[in-house]
Amino acid sequence: MTKHVWLGILALFISFLIFEFTKIDLVIQDFLYNYETKQWALDRNAELPRLLLYDGIKKIYLLFVLAVLLSLVFFRQHPVIANNKKGLLIVLLSCVTVPLFIGFLKSVTNIPCPKDIQHYGGNYPYVTVLSEYPDTFHQKSNIQCYPAGHASGGFALMSLFFLFASKRKKKIALISAITTGWIIGGYKMIIGDHFFSHTFMTMILSWLLIITINYLVDYFTFHRSRKKPEKT
Repeated sequence: MTKHVWLGILALFISFLIFEFTKIDLVIQDFLYNYETKQWALDRNAELPRLLLYDGIKKIYLLFVLAVLLSLVFFRQHPVIANNKKGLLIVLLSCVTVPLFIGFLKSVTNIPCPKDIQHYGGNYPYVTVLSEYPDTFHQKSNIQCYPAGHASGGFALMSLFFLFASKRKKKIALISAITTGWIIGGYKMIIGDHFFSHTFMTMILSWLLIITINYLVDYFTFHRSRKKPEKT
């Protein structure tokens, strides 16, 4: 647990500094924007991609979380649920906590999306977390684009790693969740809604939260089991 947390924190810190003090976000995003037509690689109003990668996947995610919750509440005595109670609890807590936490960060960072900045035809200057808006720029309210909220649901599914016992299934679950997060995050990049760093930082933050949730569930499960009176 401790090793994974410190590695995650180190990755978060190094990544944050790279994105803060380089223009890598702009370099990547430039490939997704056509300066002649002033259009992104994909029209945000395209119905099929929006249905599959935004509206549809949000509904599937909510149904999945609801299914896990109902399983733990109403079917907890079923052998399959009982034998996987800890893993399902970690998944449920992660799928609720991760999007909420990322959403909170979005509300306080005040960082614009690519489509909002002047570099791509918007009204906002390009700023990072540690930089400030120019004195000549005035905004009426905070803008909420960093980190990537939509991809947080996909990355929250990395918690499925703790649902399985075998290394093979753990690996499949982790890779599948990361892939899902990046497919969703990639969609938001190509329509101008997020920079690469927005999605990358969401991935690292999500994993750190999931590890913490796993630790807390382990901790309380252990102490609860110790308090139970022995049967005579």
